[in-house]
Amino acid sequence: MHPFLADDFEVKWSTLTAESIRDDIAHALEVAKAGIQAICDQDPARATYESTFAALEEATELLDRGWGRLQHLDSVGDYPEQREALNEMLPAVSDFHSSIPLNDALWSVLHAFGSSAAADELEPVEKRFVEETMLDFIQAGAELPPAKKERLAEVQAELSKLTQRFGENVLDSTNDWELVVEDESRLAGLPESAKAAALANARAKGVATDDKPAWRFTLQFPSMYPVMQHAADDALRREVWEGSIEVGAKGDWDNTKLIAKILELRQEKADILGKKNFADLALQRRMAGDGAKALGFVEDLHDRIEAQFEQDYRELREFKASKTGGDPQEPMEPWETAYWAEKRRQEEFNLDDEVLRPYFPVDRVMSGLFELCSRLFGIRIEERESVYYERGGRPDGADDRPEVWSEDVKFYDLRDGRSGDHLGSFYADWHPREEKRGGAWMNCLETGLPPVAGGERKPHLGLITGNMSPPVDGKPALLTHREVETIFHEFGHLLHGLLSDVPVRSLAGTSVPWDFVELPSQIMENFCWDRESLNLFARHHETGEPIPDELFERMLAARNYMSATVFMRQLALGKLDLELHVHHAKYKGRDLDEVDKEILRGYQVELKTKTPSMARRFSHLFSSPTGYAAGYYSYKWAEVLDADAFTKFRDHGVMSEQVGLEFREHVLSKGNSRPVDESFRRFMGRDPQLEPLLERSGLAGAMMA
Repeated sequence: MHPFLADDFEVKWSTLTAESIRDDIAHALEVAKAGIQAICDQDPARATYESTFAALEEATELLDRGWGRLQHLDSVGDYPEQREALNEMLPAVSDFHSSIPLNDALWSVLHAFGSSAAADELEPVEKRFVEETMLDFIQAGAELPPAKKERLAEVQAELSKLTQRFGENVLDSTNDWELVVEDESRLAGLPESAKAAALANARAKGVATDDKPAWRFTLQFPSMYPVMQHAADDALRREVWEGSIEVGAKGDWDNTKLIAKILELRQEKADILGKKNFADLALQRRMAGDGAKALGFVEDLHDRIEAQFEQDYRELREFKASKTGGDPQEPMEPWETAYWAEKRRQEEFNLDDEVLRPYFPVDRVMSGLFELCSRLFGIRIEERESVYYERGGRPDGADDRPEVWSEDVKFYDLRDGRSGDHLGSFYADWHPREEKRGGAWMNCLETGLPPVAGGERKPHLGLITGNMSPPVDGKPALLTHREVETIFHEFGHLLHGLLSDVPVRSLAGTSVPWDFVELPSQIMENFCWDRESLNLFARHHETGEPIPDELFERMLAARNYMSATVFMRQLALGKLDLELHVHHAKYKGRDLDEVDKEILRGYQVELKTKTPSMARRFSHLFSSPTGYAAGYYSYKWAEVLDADAFTKFRDHGVMSEQVGLEFREHVLSKGNSRPVDESFRRFMGRDPQLEPLLERSGLAGAMMA
């Protein structure tokens, strides 16, 4: 029995215990190595597609399944024994994956077939798979001399360990901090929803009773951000801010040295592979092409909005001064900006996020999202009753309901609306837990296949997860509008995975260039701002009434409030990422906070108290060997694509089934089975344009000035 490797589409999560990890992953490694060896042992002259590239994809299937499930549980259900076993097996798994493109015998066989006349006669998708795989091997060092191959494998193994540690430090230091408030007067200005959640959290932790109430705050976003945005107590906001900047930055959890070593190893990897820097290595087959072009993209947008960005801050200081009698020229404190920005927004637009919360109960948001996507993309989504068991607690004779890994996780099936075919299933896990890492993400647990040669369709299995406002005291979880956008965003990624119709798993779904992968997710956010689509899911949790017209108009009016500031934050993150990876030698060995300040001059406002670099908790960049490293600009790059692509929905009717089916056909279903710029042109009939993004952000006029 190898529970992590079990061929169950509906995973029996309770059986995936720490005690099974070592044996299961070791067994999967043996199977994978045997599969690779079988490819190596054949006569290259007699090799076929099935015996080479198709066999390569199958060789690691069992290991990918087991390791994927383990990494998922590491993200949503971390505990010491599991972490210990994962870290024990990590070097062996990393070494194996690094060894594949460095295996001379394997490359000899693959290269022989890939260069043959038989390869030229393959079906287009198979031919692309061969070409993409050969490029993967070359770019991973297949043609390096032996000494460089050996060193490259060592670098990869070390990066795997260091980035795993980085992520653990962020999680542990986040969970280490708490603030318990016993004086309710300190909570003035805080929304009732935030107070209720803090009180419930304190009770759950045993630091509050009915006779002695207290309010517990953590660094989970739904807990901390309402304080930063609404709390009138300046000292309270400062305490939370000081806690937040210590994530990944204190004691044994300080990531400063890890960042330096990770950057050094990434640069060494680029050197070994003949690239000037890690960005050039990472981006060579993405839409940007290289680090210089990506950096130029970020800097061009910065120059376009810098004046409006500075004006945003000037107006915010003036607003604060008008309310406090202070000096409008005086820089603000970092724990003041969100508070005064929200005050000004409420005054200018008479709009408070809390007024919108009752219209966004999470279950209704999900059901409305499903209805919207059913209409647009020709699908049907149905929730199935699920069951939760503690780890190791699956009872004998358990029924056939799908298991979930936590009590608040739900399970759904997705079917084609016309044929009824089961295209995929997915889990949804929306609320924070201490053993769960922060942020929101989508992942694929099993990549399915369309019917091939008369065979049956193999459905996809995916998941979406986040850290949204939790339910309190038996009441439904009521979300902010931004949290709703996040759900739509992650569901866009999920659709990209579950609606994939590519017969080669390695080219399916989200396996596209990183600067294209955010298009399906970000285009879905647009539906959170349209009256017709909002009416499907934005309904009061008690009355069922839609958002009143007057409130909707205020939403739209406030949409681009301080948009240059929001825009610039994304650019700043992309700038920091690219500078660190493009100009490593320039910053090597220097103080991280000074480097941060130098890189982001003109991208950040001047604050009274020095703000440490957020790189220490920048998990997108440093919690995996590659991840978004040298690729964070992709969010803005894809925003250009999504704003432009959404104009087609807008021009034909936002709920146009015709446009939705075209997007499914040309983008969602195609994965990386062809160049992604071709997929965009198939949908739009032309190359992307920048203007729609500027217009949507309310910055077109400012940028033209």
